[in-house]
Amino acid sequence: MSSLKQKFNIVLRDKRLRTSIGFTLLMLIAFRFLASIPVPGVNPGVLAQFLESNQFFSFLNLFSGGGLSQLSIIVLGVGPYITSSIIMQLMTTVSPKLKRLFHEEGSIGRRKFNNYSRLLTVPIALVQGAGILTLLSNQGALPELTTFGMITNVLVVTAGALLVTWVGELITEFGVGNGVSLLIFAGIVASLPGVLAQLTQAYVSSELFNYVLYGIVVLVVIIAVVLVNEAERRVAITYAKQVRGISTYGGSDTYVPLKLNQAGVMPIIFALSIILFPQMIAGWLATSSTEWLANAAQFINMVLTHNVWYPVIYFVLVFAFTYFYTAITFDPESMSENLHKSGAFVPGIRPGASTEEYFAKVASRLTFVGALFLGLIAVLPIILLSATGNAAVAIGGTGILIVVSVVLDLIKKLDAQVAMRQY
Repeated sequence: MSSLKQKFNIVLRDKRLRTSIGFTLLMLIAFRFLASIPVPGVNPGVLAQFLESNQFFSFLNLFSGGGLSQLSIIVLGVGPYITSSIIMQLMTTVSPKLKRLFHEEGSIGRRKFNNYSRLLTVPIALVQGAGILTLLSNQGALPELTTFGMITNVLVVTAGALLVTWVGELITEFGVGNGVSLLIFAGIVASLPGVLAQLTQAYVSSELFNYVLYGIVVLVVIIAVVLVNEAERRVAITYAKQVRGISTYGGSDTYVPLKLNQAGVMPIIFALSIILFPQMIAGWLATSSTEWLANAAQFINMVLTHNVWYPVIYFVLVFAFTYFYTAITFDPESMSENLHKSGAFVPGIRPGASTEEYFAKVASRLTFVGALFLGLIAVLPIILLSATGNAAVAIGGTGILIVVSVVLDLIKKLDAQVAMRQY
């Protein structure tokens, strides 16, 4: 308790740290203000009915901070930027130039890489904005738009997505923590009062067991998320002794930490983007005069909203993207090469190709457990909704995963800032 009080006093005394925290809070307030500005012509009643009948868009509303429920100008949130970032990281596997920018050219290369991601955000936001607006217009949530009206609204929501991305980058640069993650965190936390109010209004004494069960599930999920986020496999390494003149260097033992969940929540967010795309296409084709196109659109909607197929597809996508994302961000070859250059080795493993194979094998085993955990967390809201029939439990495991992950990351960064000032 005294240590916590000491850290709190350091935060209060340090002007620069106070300014960073205050700037972060100010940007989050601005984000919530933008989420309350609706696109012109929205029919709130029809939009609410559509969200209640569609599990996926109801869940997507969670990540936009309620922006989808009000069809605000930032209805796309940071989704286009996240999608573009992931696509750019996927491109590093086929483009040697991008791989050098991302992995080898330091901060200057990362800055160029991020600029490419920002440019790619624009066409992605245009496509996603047009898809969502067309789908909602077909559902009656928006009035029938003229060509000019559709172009105007698409440009508005695209500008909103770019504005939110800029706000997130400002938080990262001048505030505390990762800006994009904090905006998603703020969107989820902002939905909690509505969820609690819905649970309170729907409460009946006969449902007491379900509420207690849901509380236990939430507690278990929080504990599991903390344990998985903090879990790591420590691979022992030894530095060989080196004699330079009369001095001896090295000979020490240490370890390389490999996290159980190296991909974080990115596979879940990417899976959501992949599922959203065919639904947007189906929304365009649903009113087609061509019979087979309209039937194909109905089939896509049926598969992606069916209580059986949707969670199966969602789980498989999250599981697959966990492996894929880990393979992009974790490079056993580079790790083996860096250890060899620094005179370090894994005891019992030959340097070079054998070390690379060893790291790849360990990472594959860890990723299997992490992918299984993320997949179960992703489909947990659907399981709870099917078990209780209460849409208020839709926050589920994914929302808890993001909230807990962001809080843990924020605490670590604040601790690092405080420790630096203590020294």
